[in-house]
Amino acid sequence: MASPERIVCLTEETCEWLYLLGEERRIVGISAYTVRPARAAKEKPKVSAFLTGNIRKIKGLKPDLVIGFSDIQADLTAKLIKEGLTVLTTNQRSLAEIDATLMMVARLVGKEALAEKLIADWQRKVAGIHRLAAGRKRPRVFFQEWDEPVISAIGWVSELIEICGGENIFARHAAAMAKDRIVTLAAVKKHNPEVIIGSWCGKPVDFEWIRSQRELTKVSAVVNKKLFEIESAEILQPGPALYIDGINRIYAAIHGEELPASLQ
Repeated sequence: MASPERIVCLTEETCEWLYLLGEERRIVGISAYTVRPARAAKEKPKVSAFLTGNIRKIKGLKPDLVIGFSDIQADLTAKLIKEGLTVLTTNQRSLAEIDATLMMVARLVGKEALAEKLIADWQRKVAGIHRLAAGRKRPRVFFQEWDEPVISAIGWVSELIEICGGENIFARHAAAMAKDRIVTLAAVKKHNPEVIIGSWCGKPVDFEWIRSQRELTKVSAVVNKKLFEIESAEILQPGPALYIDGINRIYAAIHGEELPASLQ
């Protein structure tokens, strides 16, 4: 089967990946939320948000493949399929699934060798960080993905917290979909996190909101001012960004220091 020549990327990670593979010429449309790489927003037409898209505009680009992510985009991708477009929707939730998905996309554009090298480099970085964190104090971490309702860390974020030497207080929820990762502030209080990391998909973390919640005023992270924010583009996209920057930010938040240059 011929490789797709006209690809619409409904989420950022596929766009960033194709640029890293040197195959950006194939991209004909992107999400309005795409910020990585920065040049993409200048070079490619924006055709979608996350839940919605301009069906007419997408069809007008005559894509031979549309790539989306997750069950949350099911309604949008169903509409595109009904319009006769070919759609690939992935549902990766773990680091292993992310790596496998990146390799699948690389095969579609004939860049397996480069993809294998990039992923191997990232895996070595992850292993190095895991060794660096081994034996250090493991602070309790609450990763907050949304405020109302309060949503805890998705699977790959939970894995990165553990790799970086933290203990995700809601690790047992991590493999589930967003609706199953809703937690109460009372539960957060019970676990008394020592570090709170926020990444509120699509909007800035409101630290005053966190500090003003009755249940959180006396938790260790608030009392000791261990509140941190990671840009959603760096950690909530299941693609290259979490290896390039996201894991660095998690490590720094947990340990209060940057990674050594050899692991940046």
